[in-house]
Formats: sequence, C-alpha cells, structure tokens
Amino acid sequence: MKHWNGEDGRTDDGRAAANRAAVNRAIHLRREIEAFEARWPTPSPPAASMPGFCWSQLERQLTDLAATPTQADMVPHLISATRKLAAFKPPEMVMREILCITWVLLDENFHPGEADEQMA
Repeated sequence: MKHWNGEDGRTDDGRAAANRAAVNRAIHLRREIEAFEARWPTPSPPAASMPGFCWSQLERQLTDLAATPTQADMVPHLISATRKLAAFKPPEMVMREILCITWVLLDENFHPGEADEQMA
C-alpha cells in the first residue's frame, strides 16, 4: 500500500531487489523466446492462419475436456498465466503452451498435489 507521500514502504534495497527480480524474469523470458525461435523459425512465406477464437472460449472448452474436476479447476489459472505472457511470445509458442496445457488436462493419470502428499 502506498504511503501518503507516494512511497510504497519499501526501502531502496527492497526496490532494487524487486527491480532486479523483474529484470531477471524478463531476461529469462527473452531467452526462452530466442531458443524457441531458433528451433522453430517463422515459415516463409507465411502459411494460412487458423480460425480465431477468444480466451474465454478456449477456457470453456478446456474446462469441458478436463479429465477430472480437479483438472477442470486448474483451467482458469493456467489460461490466465498463458494469456498474461502471450503478448510477448510468438504465436506458435503460445499455441505450444496451449497444447501442453491440453495434454495435462486430458491425462487421467495426472493428479496435481499427489507428489506433495507422498513426500509429507
């Protein structure tokens, strides 16, 4: 929460650490994108586009396809995270992430949290 004088309560060291963390995340994302583009360069000439759809339609369909109610509950969180970074990534990279999410949601043997329970 911001103080009356516009300060957010963090010390200079706290702000610097937060800024370093944000820069590190941006650098990591850039490296991921560069590696992806090196592996799968943009086709030339561009191929025909896929039909368009919106994020809410994707979320609705993935929720319906999910193998279990627990996996269906994961959909909004997974799509939200994907959507937030989609503007910074090449479309094919976003498509790959959507395919990976779909794979997890259709896997009847995937049980989130099960490994944590076994370790406890």
